[in-house]
Amino acid sequence: MAHNNLQTRDGFKSKWGFILACIGSAVGMGNIWRFPIMVSKYGGLTFLIPYVLFVVLIGSTGVIEEFALGRAAGAGPVGAFGWATGSRGSKKTGEAIGALPVIGSMMLAIGYTVVLGWIFKYCFMGITGDLFALGTDMGSIGGTFGATAPEAETLGEAVGMMAQNGFFGIGNGVWQMIGLVISLVIMAMGIGGGIEKANKVMMPLLFGLFVILGVYIATLPGAGAGYKYIFTLNVAGLANPEVWIFAFGQAFFSLSVAGNGSVIYGSYFEKTEAIPSSARNVAVFDTIAALLAALAILPAMAAGGVEPSKPGPGLMFVYLVNVLNGMAGGRIVGLIFFICVLFAGVSSIVNLYEAPVAFLQEKLNLKRVPAVGIIGIIGAVVSIMIQPWTSQWMDIVSIYICPLGALLAGIMFFWVLKKKTAIDAVNEGAPKAIGSWFYPLGKYVYCILALVALIAGAILGGIG
Repeated sequence: MAHNNLQTRDGFKSKWGFILACIGSAVGMGNIWRFPIMVSKYGGLTFLIPYVLFVVLIGSTGVIEEFALGRAAGAGPVGAFGWATGSRGSKKTGEAIGALPVIGSMMLAIGYTVVLGWIFKYCFMGITGDLFALGTDMGSIGGTFGATAPEAETLGEAVGMMAQNGFFGIGNGVWQMIGLVISLVIMAMGIGGGIEKANKVMMPLLFGLFVILGVYIATLPGAGAGYKYIFTLNVAGLANPEVWIFAFGQAFFSLSVAGNGSVIYGSYFEKTEAIPSSARNVAVFDTIAALLAALAILPAMAAGGVEPSKPGPGLMFVYLVNVLNGMAGGRIVGLIFFICVLFAGVSSIVNLYEAPVAFLQEKLNLKRVPAVGIIGIIGAVVSIMIQPWTSQWMDIVSIYICPLGALLAGIMFFWVLKKKTAIDAVNEGAPKAIGSWFYPLGKYVYCILALVALIAGAILGGIG
């Protein structure tokens, strides 16, 4: 059944190493800055209820499907899609289609490289005390982030910024390169020796630090208002279609289902391990990470008397910094928070760059280090160039390319592969066969909702 010879491929050394790496790929900026904003904007439990329902749906269909597709084919998206269509006699068609999720993964990785540079800079400022020294002056805090992440309204304006300031003279170029090099070194060390080992350290620390952060913030005066908001249910709000659309979009991207990262990680998974239980663990821990972020950030904002009404970087790098600097022990709390964000950012970007790296290994027969080097050079050059246009860049990827990649992976698995082949791929290594509910739920409900996510994202301006 395998497309490639798995014995020649690097892979994860343990079940929990695989799970932690997959959790690391899913636990990213969407959990830490976007999830709390969605909870705040759409009303606590009013958002959490549909979100959890969609996590269950996607975790029990899309995550399983992408892991199984990658493992059965023994390849990333290009090879896996080619394997799927090859079962119908048209391998090259699938390989051509599979290039789209790889491009999407590369584009998203490049955008996140810019963001990772911001995080490394703020972590360093937390260590030196420069972040806390900004105090609660919104002018200083906002000015610091504005200098770190300059924005241009148009591509032409962005080009003008680059021409005026030079290649490395704008924004956060040096810190971007530091973050990228560290991520590439982890990747160059291999799947088991680099990615797995790094996630075995970063993920437990991330969860542990977030718990410590949450416990401390719970002791602050005024924090109770944040918890009250999180656990308030507005029944009428559940009738708002926008709540359900955005909840699905958040669950979709939070679980890293985009036809690329989960497929390639699945291709490194041992044949003897059970995919359904691994997918369940990824969904559970990803949701716990999102909830821990919400339970830390929203009460912290409440304790600081600030309503977190602005999504995106403004929450984390401006408004939250203001709150952290104003609380008792703010210097330590701020440092712990940005270390958590750093771990989430590195683990996510490693997963995103893995699909294009694996593509070069599979198609050009390159060794891992040269493949990582080539992808790293492309990522470095393009990420420096798009700094003033990062928001627009990420919008294009999240609105169109990633949802389309997930939809295509779903189509390949549930519609192109024969049902028996698909079910066998899921059941391999599992102690018992998956329920009869899986196939129709994935083929009809999941794939249709993935199409809806693509259309809704384009209409509403992005849901990822």
